Amino acid sequence: MAVATITTKLFDITSPAAPTVRRKPLPAGQPREWYETHNRRLKAMRLAIVLLDSGVYHPAGANNRKIRATAARVGIHPPSDTTCRMVRALIRYGR
Repeated sequence: MAVATITTKLFDITSPAAPTVRRKPLPAGQPREWYETHNRRLKAMRLAIVLLDSGVYHPAGANNRKIRATAARVGIHPPSDTTCRMVRALIRYGR
């Protein structure tokens, strides 16, 4: 009698975990600058979280080159100088 084998994959290391947060549409009727600032803050927060997780705990350790390399590594468009300053501010005030 043949024995059936069941293989279960508990962890898939090859694919990154997808966020489970549902996105809501942004409110309509705001000026364009509001949307740009909102998206810039979201990008800065994502980058600050990744940098903190990778061991960068001081703003001096997060220069523009390191922030842009981190963005490329996680698949985020390269941030502007303004966004890089926001990332350093988030790291500074998060302490």
